[in-house]
Amino acid sequence: MKLFSILSLIKKIPKTSWSSKRPLNIKPKIKTLIFLIIGLFLFGLGETLLLASGGGVSPWTVLAEGLSIHSSYSIGWCTILVSFIVLILWIPLKQKPGIGTILNAIIVALVLDYALPYLPNPENYKFKVIQIIIGVLITGLGSGFYLIANLGPGPRDGLMTGLQKMTGKPIALVRSTIEVMVVFFGWLLGGTAGLGTIIFALGIGPAVAIGIYFVSKNFK
Repeated sequence: MKLFSILSLIKKIPKTSWSSKRPLNIKPKIKTLIFLIIGLFLFGLGETLLLASGGGVSPWTVLAEGLSIHSSYSIGWCTILVSFIVLILWIPLKQKPGIGTILNAIIVALVLDYALPYLPNPENYKFKVIQIIIGVLITGLGSGFYLIANLGPGPRDGLMTGLQKMTGKPIALVRSTIEVMVVFFGWLLGGTAGLGTIIFALGIGPAVAIGIYFVSKNFK
């Protein structure tokens, strides 16, 4: 019952003593920057655990793969293209980029490159599912840290927070709806969706809401 209340009540990003007063802050407090980096590291680690599980990639990668099939560009370039399009969608949503928006791309990419060789790649189906779920939860926790830091969300999280402000709906519902739609269109374009994709799409919204609640209550 308490979990349901958390998922339904988290409708905005809370502020803490270390939250930046504005996203466009070029001189944030050291504590804010540290929590931002921790959050982005955890976010990247969660995504990498999903990739290492071999049970399916995240919804946005499914979309990038689908776009790649219908163009002459690689999945990497299509990922950059998708990020650019999402940033354009920020304009009517009145979202503002910041240091976190830039560091998101850099730190997450570095974690993916350097952590992947050291993470388990389970053969057992049960362990694949467990690793996927852990990856989604860690991604949600990382989102809690860097969203509360308020130094600018990543492109996809900015879309989430912008749509949440516009609709007034719970963050868990908004994020899950976005991910499901992304998977659907990616699949229509020929992208590969697996078990991990489905779990991520349905679970990331609640995981982000839980992450925001946990960080706001325990790291004031």
